[in-house]
Amino acid sequence: MFKKILVANRGEIAIRVMRAAKELGVKTVAVYSEADKDAPHVQYADEAFPIGPAQSTLSYLHIPNIINAAVHTGAEAIHPGYGFLSENDHFARICETWGLAFIGPPATAIQQMGVKAGARKLMAEAGVPVVPGTDGTVSDVEEAKRVADSIGYPVLVKASFGGGGRGIRIVQDAEGLADALERASREAKSAFGQGDVYLEKYLINPRHIEIQVLADKHGNVVTLGERESSLQRRRQKVLEEAPSAAMTPDLRARMSEAAARAAKAVHYESAGTLEFLLDSSGAFYFMEMNTRVQVEHPCTESITGVDIVKEQLRVAAGLPLSITQDQVEFRGWSVECRINAEDPQLQFRPSPGTVTTWKEPGGPWVRVDAAAQAGYEVQPYYDSLLAKLVTWGRDREEAIERMARALDEFQVEGVKTTIGMHQQLMADPEFRRGNIHINFLAERFKGA
Repeated sequence: MFKKILVANRGEIAIRVMRAAKELGVKTVAVYSEADKDAPHVQYADEAFPIGPAQSTLSYLHIPNIINAAVHTGAEAIHPGYGFLSENDHFARICETWGLAFIGPPATAIQQMGVKAGARKLMAEAGVPVVPGTDGTVSDVEEAKRVADSIGYPVLVKASFGGGGRGIRIVQDAEGLADALERASREAKSAFGQGDVYLEKYLINPRHIEIQVLADKHGNVVTLGERESSLQRRRQKVLEEAPSAAMTPDLRARMSEAAARAAKAVHYESAGTLEFLLDSSGAFYFMEMNTRVQVEHPCTESITGVDIVKEQLRVAAGLPLSITQDQVEFRGWSVECRINAEDPQLQFRPSPGTVTTWKEPGGPWVRVDAAAQAGYEVQPYYDSLLAKLVTWGRDREEAIERMARALDEFQVEGVKTTIGMHQQLMADPEFRRGNIHINFLAERFKGA
């Protein structure tokens, strides 16, 4: 195992990684921008190193500064967390060049799964179901029209690079196709530096189901069941749960087998997530693979007892996974609510400022992953996530009731938050019944 690692991130995920490292006896190095010099993750680490101005492009995304911090502090490995450089294959290669272990998958796997059109083709070749669409990127409008006519409208125009819901357009008929192609390509070019797009059949109100995988350098691949991630706004997840109310043992087995096959196809190592769309008939289709630890990984940890971040550290250090597939057991139900500094009344506008009151909920089977406290300054430069509130119950009803109670206890003042929105969700009869899909929030919350 490593003696010291650097965490190239901030906020709650930086502290989450440091906690896992501490339990393994590994020292940690935090990096921080000028805006984060007094941030909780800086205080928690064994040591900290400055990496530049507040803008993420000059600090958390600035590879030379992060490598310099690792070399200067004697770190042996770098954990990227999620976001920022976590799915940057160039960064993974740079780490290797400097003799630093990248606590994540091989650069080749990141690259293969990061180009979504190519990933679709690769998954199809591996026998993983994919949504009907183009075999690769679309080169012109006439080609797009031929494909759209063959698979039927509505269709999705999707950016081949990137994520987060950007570079995506829904097209209802042939008249809107050319404009959608141009807009999606332009947005993708601006956001990701690449304007390539492809076409997929648009599924009506499917569920978003993801399968957690772990893989090591010794050929072992383990799946840890599914998470339901259908509650999204603008394709950004808001609430997750594990398992899914739509799941059956047979469906779980088939989706898990497909996820394991996908991981093996790209010679995957570390923690990763296969994301699928599940339609009303029970058919599922590969959407993408996230080659990093997910924001919602605590749900899976809650029902399996597996520490996913510790497994990442083990794999990066060359050790085998600590569990085998036959040792994976599912117990109970878990729900995770993302608490963001946003104002749901103003179309979820970010709410930077100073947190004046911060009182976390407690009690049995309540977990709070946070990097905020009274006096914490919510910066306008970064993601608005303040905390992840996670509850566990013996069944879905108990997990939801426990979440409702925990949300009532959670007190945050000084900035607007999404706590009230989650309280409404906990009381929603259709959510309670598990009748959800990817457009559920948009139907209930203006601006979602």
